[in-house]
Order: sequence, then C-alpha cells, then structure tokens
Amino acid sequence: MAGVFMAGLGGLLALMLALANRKLFVYEDPRIEEVDGLLPKSNCGACGLAGCHDFAEKLVLGEVVAAKCTVSSPAQIAAIAGYLGVEAGAVDRRVARLACAGGRHVAFLRAKYVGLSTCRGAAVVSGGGKECGWGCLGLGDCVSVCLQGAITLDEHGLPVVDQDKCTACNDCVTACPKKLFSLGLVKDRLFVACKSRAEGDLAEAACEVACTACGKCVADAPPGLITVRDNLAEIDIARFSEARREVIDRCATGAIVWFDDAGVPQRGAAARKILRKDALPLRSGESA
Repeated sequence: MAGVFMAGLGGLLALMLALANRKLFVYEDPRIEEVDGLLPKSNCGACGLAGCHDFAEKLVLGEVVAAKCTVSSPAQIAAIAGYLGVEAGAVDRRVARLACAGGRHVAFLRAKYVGLSTCRGAAVVSGGGKECGWGCLGLGDCVSVCLQGAITLDEHGLPVVDQDKCTACNDCVTACPKKLFSLGLVKDRLFVACKSRAEGDLAEAACEVACTACGKCVADAPPGLITVRDNLAEIDIARFSEARREVIDRCATGAIVWFDDAGVPQRGAAARKILRKDALPLRSGESA
C-alpha cells in the first residue's frame, strides 16, 4: 500500500508541475541568447541598461541600436546588426573627463598623507592633504575600477583618459570621492578642467592651473554659454553647439580647455607655460 501511495503521489505532483509549467511558461525569443553571445559580456552599463542580456532583449525588440554598445568593436556591431537584419545605427560617443589638471608639479600639498593607498581612504583624512580641497588625490581609484584600461596615471599623479578605450561605463564617476569625473559627448570640446570654488587669488595660490573666475572666457563666449558661479566658470551644456576654440585663448591659468580630435586637452594661447617637472614642496611639513 505504501508503494502504491507514493507512486500515486509522485504521479500527482508530476502532473501538477507539468500543468504549472504549461500555465506559467514565458516565451523568450531564441535570438536573444544568440545576440547575447555576440556581446562583449562586460555588463558595464555603458548602454544605460542593467547588463548585456537586458541589452540583447532590447535589441531584438528593436528598442535600441547595436551601436549603442560602446564596448563592442565595429566588427561586433556589424555582426549583431547582420544577424538581426537591421541597421547598426549610430550614437554620439561619450567619454569620461576629469575636472582637474592639478598634478603634483602645479598643485601644492599642505600635508603628506600616509595610510591606505586609495583616494577614498585619503579623502576621509582631512580631505587627503591637498591644498586645494577639490583637487584630484592621484591615488588611482579610477584606474583600479576601469575594466577597459582606459585610465592611467601620468608622471605627475594625474589620471589620463584614453578616449579610444573609454566606453563611458560610469565606473570612474562613481569611484572618485571628489566627484571630479563626468561623462560628456566626444563632440563637445569645451571643458572646465577645475572644480575649485576658492576665490581667485586663493585658488591660484593652491594650484597654478585653477580657475580664478576672472570672467575672460565669459566675455569671449557667446552670451549665456559660460557663466561664473561660486568662483568657478560653468558651461551651459544645452548650448555646446555654440562653443568655439577661441573661448579659451585668454585663460591665463589654462583651466578652461579645448579637446582635440584625440581627446587631448589643449590650453589657450595666453596660458602660462608649465616647465616644472618636479613635484612642488610640501608647505606645512606635516603628515596626515
């Protein structure tokens, strides 16, 4: 009797599972898995979606274009579009940009930080010891989180973004405790490479390439394109199409820059030449 009961119970449960599977079954287009397999599997979020599988679903539904995956190579994008029989599309590329040019050779330290070798760790100890409280700490948290290898530290401890490798995944934006990184369109060339809110003379005393809020860029730009707020020049992103390289020409510190085709920031004609290679001396001689 026990054997018959168990057999009957097993059969009943199997029937219930079969009915549940039939009732609750959710169809997934088999092309989603195929497209997912063609994607780079970085799950970086640069496309604005949760991951590669989510992106594959949107692709199959026609809600996004293949070119929106900035991690994929042109050959990969073409393969995905070819498989789906659609146009690859085009998107304006975005890139991470650093609002600081204050390397060790132009920015003073008020104290030497000794401790956990991360920007986040240094930031909680009196801001990291840099004279400019808004400046880059140069310990490379952004380098560590960049899976594409698009960020390196230069000889002065300042992050440099390789425009060709950057996928605008936003990881460096999140990792920087000073909030110095932002994502911008490659085609938008005008940029303020400073975040200091200190008054003019104080800002320049802490960093030779700081924005002094002199207002020359405001005067040279189309009306309304640039304003000065809280001692810092700010660009109206809605009006980037009006920007011209001439806007940076009279900036004496070179705090406002123009990116060339390779994504390298160019300073204006009036910007003082920086010849110093060595780090500036510690001002207070203290440790943090």
